[in-house]
Parts: sequence; structure tokens; C-alpha cells
Amino acid sequence: MNPFRLDDDKAYRQWRDHKLADRPASVEEITVPIFDAGSLTAGERDAILSRCRLANAAVYQINGRPVADKGALVALGQQFGLCHLDNNLRSDEDCITSLRVTPRGEHQEYIPYTSGRMNWHTDGYYNRLDQLVRSFIFHCVSSAQTGGENRFMDHEIAYILLRDEEPAYIAALMEPEVMTNPENIHQGAEIRPAQSGPGLSVHPVSGKQYMGYTARTRSIVWKQDSVTQEAVACLSGILSPGSPYVYEHRLQPGQGIISNNVLHCRGSFTDDADTGRKRHLYRARYWDRIRDTEYCDMFQEVA
Repeated sequence: MNPFRLDDDKAYRQWRDHKLADRPASVEEITVPIFDAGSLTAGERDAILSRCRLANAAVYQINGRPVADKGALVALGQQFGLCHLDNNLRSDEDCITSLRVTPRGEHQEYIPYTSGRMNWHTDGYYNRLDQLVRSFIFHCVSSAQTGGENRFMDHEIAYILLRDEEPAYIAALMEPEVMTNPENIHQGAEIRPAQSGPGLSVHPVSGKQYMGYTARTRSIVWKQDSVTQEAVACLSGILSPGSPYVYEHRLQPGQGIISNNVLHCRGSFTDDADTGRKRHLYRARYWDRIRDTEYCDMFQEVA
């Protein structure tokens, strides 16, 4: 039984009803206080894991030992089976990215390194299929003077809303070359070739769904057939402001998000150069999914 197969409606209905009934309704319900990110207690780990099973994401709040360096984040990820970091283009030498406004001319062509608004996306949607980003950790070192709110939605909820609207939308987004990410050219040199792939896929072993998506029109080209275009428009509507399925939270120092690469976006923000208050986040992206949140572990409880 697999709820992500279009020919298994019984499994889908059982999983769907379970997912919607148990969905946490607010950020507060998925927030877990912890003492030391690098060495969780069994209770803290289980609390984070239970939130990730329900919402594919949890917010942690460190009330004890501050994160002194990125080593604590590496240790945090390892406690959830996250070991294979995605060494993306602008990450630091340790494969963890420091997200903050950079001087003009340095990474400024990439929105994460500006104070501008970032539209809805999943991380690494442009990666090769053998290097999909299946999870991430965001950790707030310091917050902006104003703004910089994160919004996120469980991609499995988006799947439900799409499938309930029209199952053909799911089939269209699972086509192997439904979206193409244009090549990345920097100063006349090709940094990354064009990459085509599905917008939705299911892991052959775990049975869990993966979504690759960006709302940025410059960064992606969708197939031009009518069903695909309708599916993309429907997903855009699902992510529109005011949705009861969207969580919104402005990370404060010592807080972070651990997630199975849910859909997310960021509001614009303003730093304060006079006081030195500037938004600074660490981002760790992984090829692994958070351990013990696989479909087979959860759905056996439902079936």
C-alpha cells in the first residue's frame, strides 16, 4: 500500500484522513525547547521527531547551551541520521552556508545573500536526481532589525490539496522532465548545466514523497502542456497568503528549523548597521531524509 500511487485510492484516503486530522495547527505546536543542540536528551529527540512525523518540520528553541559554532549543528543533524551534507555552490568549506547580506558584488546575484524577499521553493530543486536535498536545518545566529519572517508548508499537505483538486495534476508533475532548470552562467562560464527532472517523485525504498519546486519564473521552465500549466497555477494558489496550512515564524537567536525540505519562503528584512544587528542564519542541507520519518514506519499505524 502506498498513498502516493494514483491507482491506490484506498491507501491515499486512509493516509490523507490521518494526515489532516493530526496536522499541528500552529507553530507553537511544532516548537520544542531543548538545552543542548549537540547532545539532545531522549525526550527532546523524540519530541522533535514526533513533530517531523506530523508536519515534516519542527522548530527548536535552545534554552540552555548556546550554539558556539557550526559543529553543534552537524551533531544535531547526526542525531537524526543526517550525515550527507549538500556541498552547494555558495556553501562554506564545511558545506554549511552562512546566510547573511554580503558586500555588493559578492554573491549578490543570488537572492539568499540579499535582504530581498524570497519566493516559495524547496531547497536544491535544481540538483541532480542522485543529489536531491531531502532535509535541511536552519539555525538563527542573529535576527534582522525588522522583517525576515519564514513561511513554510508541509509539502505533503500541498500534495493532498493538489490531488483532491485534480489527480491529473499529480500525474503531470511526476513526469520525468516536467521542469527544467536553466544552466547557471557566471561571468561567461557555465557553473551548472541545465537540469530536467520531475516536480514530484516517490523514493523507491521508503515510499516517501519528494517535491522540487520554485515559484521564481527565471529559475525554472515548466512543460507547456495545459495540464502542467494548470497544476503549477493550482500549486501557486495553494501557497497564496492566508492559507490555514501555512506556518509563519520569525526565527530568533537560538531557534532553528529542522525539516524534510518542506516548501518555504522568506520575507524581506532590514538590518541595522548602526547597532550591528544583522540577520545571520546557518543553513545545512542534506541528501538524507530525517531518520524514522519514512512512510512505511508511519503508515503501518494507519493501515
